[in-house]
Amino acid sequence: MTYVLTGFFARDLAEEISQRAANSDALFYPAAATFEEPGNPQSWRVDIYLHEDVDEAVLIEELGPDAATMKKAALPEDTDWVKEGLKDLKPVIVGRNFVYGSHDADKVRAHHHAILIEANQAFGTGHHGTTAGCLEAIALVTKRYRYRNILDLGTGSGVLAAALALETRLPVLATDIDPVSVSVARENMRLNGVQNLVSCITAAGFHHPVFRERGPFGLVVANILAGPLRALAYPMSKHLAAHATIILSGLLIHQQASVLAAYRAQGASLSAALHREGWTTLILERP
Repeated sequence: MTYVLTGFFARDLAEEISQRAANSDALFYPAAATFEEPGNPQSWRVDIYLHEDVDEAVLIEELGPDAATMKKAALPEDTDWVKEGLKDLKPVIVGRNFVYGSHDADKVRAHHHAILIEANQAFGTGHHGTTAGCLEAIALVTKRYRYRNILDLGTGSGVLAAALALETRLPVLATDIDPVSVSVARENMRLNGVQNLVSCITAAGFHHPVFRERGPFGLVVANILAGPLRALAYPMSKHLAAHATIILSGLLIHQQASVLAAYRAQGASLSAALHREGWTTLILERP
């Protein structure tokens, strides 16, 4: 039997609890998801999936005292609840990008950059304001410049890597800290016919030789969270080409200033800030 622990927290606390779950020794395999509550960006839901053999008391101790408020519920074995919850999502259209599930295949048109992301994936379906903001930013910058050495950092489902490949027809390096995400992204590249353009690699931050091998990068897209974005400003600067473009997202509007300050300290300047549903996507330029 599989169970889910669910709790509602402010965003920073939700991120902390999810990170602790990722590092937990109590879970046989870390499985946690964090979602913004619709219409309320100040409230975040954390779902932690666990097998019946997990010692719940040990897990709660690892997650911290706030996790004691989380509620436990059993999940029926034969139901894909993620798919049930997402199957009615409409396609996302940003510029020529058309992100869709297989149930909307009949809506794809010849002029679209069609990106198939199945509804059984809990992340990166294109519907979140940060992903849509990145798609908009990608469309804007690729109209102005032709880049070499493109990086999608924190690729998740690979939706942005696919968009980059379809938009530029150039090689893209897509990395993520989570090997499950990388496996999903790799399959999505195959489904979208860009597997020969996109290399999907498991890597934490910039701690992997592939960044030296494939860099320096002329275009970097990073849709993660404000804290990691700030921490990555310096190491990212070591892997940027001259006149590089950086697209950053995963931050709320009130977090924009601190993230921007971290990248300005490395010589980057703000080109544009896009706002969707309370979220910010920054387009930065490197001299």
